[in-house]
Amino acid sequence: MNELLTEGNAHILSFFQRLDDIEENVRSLSLNRKPVLNGECYLTDLELSERLKVSRRTLQTYRNEGRIPYVQLGGKVLYRESDIERMLQEGYRRAWRLP
Repeated sequence: MNELLTEGNAHILSFFQRLDDIEENVRSLSLNRKPVLNGECYLTDLELSERLKVSRRTLQTYRNEGRIPYVQLGGKVLYRESDIERMLQEGYRRAWRLP
């Protein structure tokens, strides 16, 4: 094992590729990290509309009709992730089929 390790060595290249992969994973985690307040995560209108695959206008209609819980701070509307999860679970209907 008296081999001189240079930048073209396969072990060195593999090591740096792994470092690049780790860096990319850390960057991805930091971008997708949601701040937690009292153990709760909050979603914006845009984030929730993307997750539910509905328009932001549809979310506004749901708010106006009282169908979806939300928090409003000034002009900012936020949704508790746990409220949305509960709402989806309550709306769940099992599949059924006629014989």
